[in-house]
Amino acid sequence: MKLILASSSPRRKQLLEMANLHFDVLVSDIDEQIQQNETPEQIVQSLAYQKAKAVQAAHSDAYIIGADTVVVYNGSVLGKPKTKEEAADMLRMLSGKTHQVYTGVAIVSPEKEAVFAERTEVTFWDLTETDIYEYIETGEPMDKAGAYGIQGKGALFVKRIEGDYFSVVGLPLSRTIRELKKLGWQ
Repeated sequence: MKLILASSSPRRKQLLEMANLHFDVLVSDIDEQIQQNETPEQIVQSLAYQKAKAVQAAHSDAYIIGADTVVVYNGSVLGKPKTKEEAADMLRMLSGKTHQVYTGVAIVSPEKEAVFAERTEVTFWDLTETDIYEYIETGEPMDKAGAYGIQGKGALFVKRIEGDYFSVVGLPLSRTIRELKKLGWQ
């Protein structure tokens, strides 16, 4: 049966390729609105589910994976920065501190569904203003939740990680594969 990734993330695509899966990529065009009363876990699960269901509407015979990631510091959800200054503010906020990364995954198939989230703790080294601005100039932080990519140059900021590294990248790979198999995907 066909497998579809409902995400434009090149990192999620790379992770599924790393697992030697054969799949198509179809991007859902949902409006990613965050409800103020939802927990970070609820936010990522809801958005992942909406993405998967949007693609399922046209591909009801497939297994579809939707995913969403947010960074949370001190109760505040940090999405993707809209400006370089917003990216700098986020990186200053995370400097020398521990934050959480939540990735939600929804897998929908013709008969079953699975929705889950993984939480990973990430601690940054203290960052200098030079560290922050040199990183922003690479362009890397601009399409990433929390303004950094752990799999890129942002790795230089990470002092410690507790949890699933791949979840921070954007897809908890081993759990996703296990959940796919539980749903009957072969």
